[in-house]
Amino acid sequence: MGAATACFLARDHGLQVTVLERDPLYRRASSALSASSIRQQFSQPVNIALSLWSLRFLRQASRQLAVGDESPAIGLVEPGYLYLAASDAGAAKLSALQPMQRAQGADIALLTPQALAQRFPWLHTADLQLGSLGLSGEGWFDGPALHQAFRRKAQACGARFIQAEAVGFDTRAGRVHAVRCADGSTHASQRVMLAGGAWTAPLAAQLGLVLPVVAKKRDVFVFDSPAALPGCPLVIDPCGLWFRPEGRGFIGGAPPRNSDGITDPDEPPLDAIDHAQFEEQLWPALARRVPGFQALRLRSAWAGYYEMNTFDHNGLAGALPGWDNVWTACGFSGHGMQQAPAVGSALAALVAGGRSSAPLLDPLSPQRWLDGQPLLEINVI
Repeated sequence: MGAATACFLARDHGLQVTVLERDPLYRRASSALSASSIRQQFSQPVNIALSLWSLRFLRQASRQLAVGDESPAIGLVEPGYLYLAASDAGAAKLSALQPMQRAQGADIALLTPQALAQRFPWLHTADLQLGSLGLSGEGWFDGPALHQAFRRKAQACGARFIQAEAVGFDTRAGRVHAVRCADGSTHASQRVMLAGGAWTAPLAAQLGLVLPVVAKKRDVFVFDSPAALPGCPLVIDPCGLWFRPEGRGFIGGAPPRNSDGITDPDEPPLDAIDHAQFEEQLWPALARRVPGFQALRLRSAWAGYYEMNTFDHNGLAGALPGWDNVWTACGFSGHGMQQAPAVGSALAALVAGGRSSAPLLDPLSPQRWLDGQPLLEINVI
């Protein structure tokens, strides 16, 4: 979010931009550790609109983010997302969402178990009632490559990236005049954006607003299998498991065991991978859904943080309430990487007082948190 907004501020609006980054290697950053997928199968129209705009941008990223003769390669592929339902309630939810999704421009089809078996013969469908498949415009990409492309383009347009940890602010009359850093330095500011990902809340607290954003660890497992899965999309199983192809193998994961996505611990160490979850929970579930996965080999694993908005699982993007020159983009709860192009463009226009063709961010305003009016997103993976 920070690199994208900096890029659009510098490229499209000609502003002088300084990005303060405490970890320039991005060792714990969600951008570097994301599974980097994109979909339109959301329950809120604003999320569909943001991801559709971002999809169009990603398709043109080699041109949009080119620097001189160098064009970035972000590896976008579009095999789709496939949500599966095994209960009456699950099928009813997919059926209820699909007309709205299509009305918003998403290319989503509902498939019966028979249609699923015909299209994906490697999939076990006997216990299923319905599937929801993105026929186009859904897939995955190289997230770190996109992040670095935004950063390089921003720098080429004059933005500065400085290694520094913001810890406080100099304020007067409802405005931030400078950002104070842990090393004792200060950076004068006319406009400020808080885009610290899972660690944005402590910065906002320095300005008197406690945002409901925390770091929730999610493990991603990399495995190989001799099974051939032609046309495999990103599959979301009714049990909460997800998997998709990645290179010559597959990646997959699920929410932590005994977790509802909110009460699991905040910011546990990223090296504490729950390998037992894979052996005891995920492998059996994979083998049930794809019989060919009975023979698989776990190759590796990593973990990253969701910047979880525990209020309503949707991003907080827009002006920070109570301040004339502060904006934020945080709390996207797992779908921030895919929406960064649209949010970055829209937010840059708000900050600069200019224009953008990206969807308006009004539904994601942080003011809704203060007003107690959640914008609930039920399709969170």
